[in-house]
Amino acid sequence: MIKRRNFLQYSASLSLMASIPRQAFAAGGVKAAISESDLVYITPIQSNGKESSCQSEVWFVNDGTDMYVVTASNAWRATAPGKGLTRARLWIGDLGEWKATNGKYKSLPQVDAEAVVISDAKLKEKALDMFGDKYSMEWLVWGSRFRKGLGDGSRTLLRYRPMIS
Repeated sequence: MIKRRNFLQYSASLSLMASIPRQAFAAGGVKAAISESDLVYITPIQSNGKESSCQSEVWFVNDGTDMYVVTASNAWRATAPGKGLTRARLWIGDLGEWKATNGKYKSLPQVDAEAVVISDAKLKEKALDMFGDKYSMEWLVWGSRFRKGLGDGSRTLLRYRPMIS
């Protein structure tokens, strides 16, 4: 069975991302990184203002303002907003699995955002369509899994809206 992470890593090596220097994201702005990256690294911000130790890299889509993530419903990303931890920090770029970067992903462009669990069926469908457009090759395998998971509740759609300071 092919794992999502392995498939993503293989696919990324075939994509345009492989030809762009990783440092280009750090030198560029958030908007440039959002338009070029396949991954976003996420951590919720604790009530004391510190970053959570829970972090991950995930696929995301952007509609011009908001970023959307589909994740397992029991993942901390999905449960944090229900616990009042609606603020999150996102680093945009692709350095691979977050643990393997030894914190280097924190040099990528970052944005603080407010996380909201989305239950609206039309917005879920729109987000799934955006994922299909962005990850067209990967979507052949993962599209039905995301769709089924959102339908049966095993996956959650999150919206991250950048916070203006």
